[in-house]
Amino acid sequence: MQPLIDNARTYGQRPEEFAGHAQGQSPEVLFITCSDSRVVPALITGAGPGRLFELRTAGNIVPPYGTERPSGEAATIEYAVEVLGVTDIVVCGHSHCGAVGALVRGDDLSAVPAVRDWLTHAADEPKPCDPADPTVAEAVQHHVLAQLLRLRSYPCVERRLTDGRLRMHGWYYEVHTGVVREHHADTDTFETL
Repeated sequence: MQPLIDNARTYGQRPEEFAGHAQGQSPEVLFITCSDSRVVPALITGAGPGRLFELRTAGNIVPPYGTERPSGEAATIEYAVEVLGVTDIVVCGHSHCGAVGALVRGDDLSAVPAVRDWLTHAADEPKPCDPADPTVAEAVQHHVLAQLLRLRSYPCVERRLTDGRLRMHGWYYEVHTGVVREHHADTDTFETL
């Protein structure tokens, strides 16, 4: 913890670098990814402050849209699209994902009931894969596509997609290599960026 504290102490000692942030934010991208500490959107993309609006959830799950019981995730998506006017949404899954791995393996999650119940929000069952494969690559990639489909159930997203003001991207990040792959609809494959 001490190195983090030390950096936080010195971080604000360059006020001239931050003064412009007081004017507001205008990120271009809503970046939806997993809460996993090995996935750092700003490092992966090279984005500085103000460029990405981030939504991090266990397993990069986009919950079902509904107004009867709003969620923080739905509010973040709606705010990014309607208020900030992002032009792109990236859903980025990653290798070695514990959430998708647990779904694929059918792990007993009774000791972590909140996690168990959250994972029921996965848009559909991840594609079966070799449970011995720690990367769960195919399952994660299938899961990313399911979350992109789920996003279309959000009225604000569907409206902006229909009128051409929004694009969506499915990414797969390999935590063990740093390689990022993007889904190509024409070939239904994830190819290196």
